[in-house]
Amino acid sequence: MVIDLMGGQPQPGGDDLIKDTTEATFMADVVEASQEVPVIVDFWAPWCGPCKTLGPMLEDAVRGAKGAVKMVKVDVDQAQQIAAQLRIQSIPTVYAFYKGQPVDGFQGAVPQSEIKAFVDRLIAQAGGEAEGGGLDEAVAAAEEMLEQGAAEDAAQTFAAILGEEPNHARAYAGLVRAQIAMGDLEQAEAILNGADASIAKAPELDAAHAQLELAKQGAAVGPVDELAARVEADPEDHQARFDYAQALHVKGRTEEAVDQLLELFRRDREWNEGAARTQLMTIFDALQAKDPIALKGRRRLSSMIFA
Repeated sequence: MVIDLMGGQPQPGGDDLIKDTTEATFMADVVEASQEVPVIVDFWAPWCGPCKTLGPMLEDAVRGAKGAVKMVKVDVDQAQQIAAQLRIQSIPTVYAFYKGQPVDGFQGAVPQSEIKAFVDRLIAQAGGEAEGGGLDEAVAAAEEMLEQGAAEDAAQTFAAILGEEPNHARAYAGLVRAQIAMGDLEQAEAILNGADASIAKAPELDAAHAQLELAKQGAAVGPVDELAARVEADPEDHQARFDYAQALHVKGRTEEAVDQLLELFRRDREWNEGAARTQLMTIFDALQAKDPIALKGRRRLSSMIFA
């Protein structure tokens, strides 16, 4: 049983996972213990309001990792020498140690999602298992971060996974997609071009390449409403419809984009050397194979081709 100094209440089930430390035991509790698994160090003080919010969330995340990480709490009022050595200038501050060295950290109270991302990165960096899974489980966690809009956290997690397995195709493609989500298309392209030959043709990287191409195209299109008005004013303005589809895709309205491209293909399949079909195939390639939009779109396109 661990005594939580912040609330004064006993915290069950955490003897080995969560503990308080002192200047005398810091080396054993953190530096030496981190030779085995990452150790998260929470620098706090009893008078710090945000610390009382962050501490329990960190503890929950550590317990959820089921032994893949540990946590040590440092009361900076009682361990001023350690705080000075590590240049702790504000609290709460959180550092993560692995193999005796600080490897990650953050300051201030952050949401639970960011704490989970932080823990998942540490687990991946240590080559361990995220919530009982393995690297694939860590990839799944990073994918979820990306879907929720936490692109930077996802990128860091994907990078940590690649530190353990450099040619992990899903993680590599995920890192590319995270860069796209952050708007750094040049970095996304550089990462994609640097892929090892063993994974360069993997389906995941092909999909990432398609997403990059769509993002590059979308950077040049105009506002959705203006393009929609142009199409409504002249349904035979094929360029306007094509641009409208691109703008819709950039806004995340993928199904509507597919509908517009299918309509363009129906009206003139040879326009601009078959641009509508080419764009449709790029969108389908960027989606997962079993994505409903891709499945439905491919069926509709095939029915038009073979009608």
